[in-house]
Amino acid sequence: MYILLTYDVSTVTKAGQKRLRHVAKTCLDYGQRVQNSVFECKMNHAQFVQFRGKLLSIIDNETDSVRIYHLGKNWEQKVEHHGKNDDYNIEGPLIL
Repeated sequence: MYILLTYDVSTVTKAGQKRLRHVAKTCLDYGQRVQNSVFECKMNHAQFVQFRGKLLSIIDNETDSVRIYHLGKNWEQKVEHHGKNDDYNIEGPLIL
């Protein structure tokens, strides 16, 4: 499955700043950052359930938000990119 995830975490408080770092780190464990608060992730259903559970345990439902877009199997036909790309390829090897 291929998903696009966006988040907005309130950073007014120190706790919010900590949540923001924790959300970003969790997203990096599962996908590729394509913009500041936007990640593209390719995973199976079990990984998705685990990922979503982790995120929902971090955020504050009163002040933060997470949006998950399920792009499906034909995602290549649904994603259009213009401008700087830095040769990003979700199908390519991930070098850490």
